[in-house]
Amino acid sequence: MKVELRTGKILEAEKVKKSKKLIQLKVDIGIETRQVLAGISESYEPEDLIGRTVVIVANLKPVKLMGIESQGMVLAASKDGKILLAGFDEEPGQGIQVR
Repeated sequence: MKVELRTGKILEAEKVKKSKKLIQLKVDIGIETRQVLAGISESYEPEDLIGRTVVIVANLKPVKLMGIESQGMVLAASKDGKILLAGFDEEPGQGIQVR
């Protein structure tokens, strides 16, 4: 399967109860809004994520994590135990295909 990467703007973010790492995101990818769970709460506060543009893997089969459906995956790197979200120097807009 070819990976489909898309830009998306985070509209909502909240920590998942009973989880140390998961944040539940609502991400606008241009054609629709997706619910995505990301294991980034040890590096990011939910309120700091709202309005941020991220890259998500858009063509993954939805999965349930802690009973909540996730409809994509946020791209990030890890450096010395700190998670860093993939981003842009300029605002590209929502739903743009990433190459």
